Amino acid sequence: MNMSTGAGLAERAARVAAVAEAHADDVDAKGRFPKEAVDAMRAERLLSIQVAPDLGGEGASISDIAEVCSLIGQTCAASAMVFAMHQIKASSLVSHGEDADWHRAFMRRIADEQLLLASATTEGGIGGNLRNSICAIAVEGDRCRLEKDATVISYGAYADAILITSRSHADAASTDQVMTVFTRDQYTLERTHVWDTLGMRGTCSDGYLFKGEAPAAQILPKPFAEIAAQSMLATSHLLWSAVWYGIAVNAMARAQAFVRAAARRSPGQTPPGALRLAEASSLLQMLKSNVVEGLREFEAAKADPDRLSSMGFAVAMNNLKIGSSETILTIINHAMLICGIMGYKNGTPFSLGRHLRDAHSAQLMISNDRILGNTSNLLLVHKQDTSLVG
Repeated sequence: MNMSTGAGLAERAARVAAVAEAHADDVDAKGRFPKEAVDAMRAERLLSIQVAPDLGGEGASISDIAEVCSLIGQTCAASAMVFAMHQIKASSLVSHGEDADWHRAFMRRIADEQLLLASATTEGGIGGNLRNSICAIAVEGDRCRLEKDATVISYGAYADAILITSRSHADAASTDQVMTVFTRDQYTLERTHVWDTLGMRGTCSDGYLFKGEAPAAQILPKPFAEIAAQSMLATSHLLWSAVWYGIAVNAMARAQAFVRAAARRSPGQTPPGALRLAEASSLLQMLKSNVVEGLREFEAAKADPDRLSSMGFAVAMNNLKIGSSETILTIINHAMLICGIMGYKNGTPFSLGRHLRDAHSAQLMISNDRILGNTSNLLLVHKQDTSLVG
């Protein structure tokens, strides 16, 4: 997207993207964890770029991180999604854990050891509603224990720590939640569901019965409602959209190469796919503009808690996610029509099957129907901002 990423960070991301590209088809075919790409992220110290400099990180902005997601997404969507989900968890620590001694020390560990963070917010019995929990954390003295039927923990078997949601205590309402950090040595995972999916196969998002015990200091000090509203949901929509943009960029590059090859074969004639390529290019530019504007809005809102918690900001982030997840499918379908059978076949320079399958996950990651329902509820109780500027 060529936003604010410094040359050094872009170069490091490009090296990771090259590793991810070399293994992308194998990761997809076998549904395996993209170990090589994640090892490259560690080698380039990308897992700690969001952590504050005084804790060993680089204090990277959300725009910096989105650009890295986009660059890796252009070669392997699963690798990019692992990176994005790790950074979404890191955002919760950076935004809500800097005043807590344990969490500050843990962020130092992330930087020193390049720890990979996973998330456990879904649960059997609640569907995909991450703002509800059935399980409750039990705190006794300075210790806490938790058991959760987590229907999805992306790359859970490969993570160094899991940030997991639960009710704050046994008598709490389902929406009275906390988020707790458990490190790998503090929990066990018993696999209950196997991730055998159409796309995003390399995220290895199996389901597990999670059982953990840890010091109670590892519970994040802010309620999960605040974490979700002020950092996690917006960061999710922005970084996921950056990954999806990366997928669309690569699909467009393949379509463009196909049209150029056709033009060389028939000099003086407009190739059949040229007009459709122009239309897809326009959609890609619109997608980029929407993501860039969303990133700017988030950067501005972070300095203003009222704006960050406003209805307008929530609706803007919701609309970005819905628009991005729908637009990429149109772009990739255009690219498929341009490339024809060469795009439909696997193993050609123009193959688009993996792109299309990975992109279909976009509307399901926090269901668009659920997001539209949340937006409609907001619009029922708040007046919509209809100004063109400001």
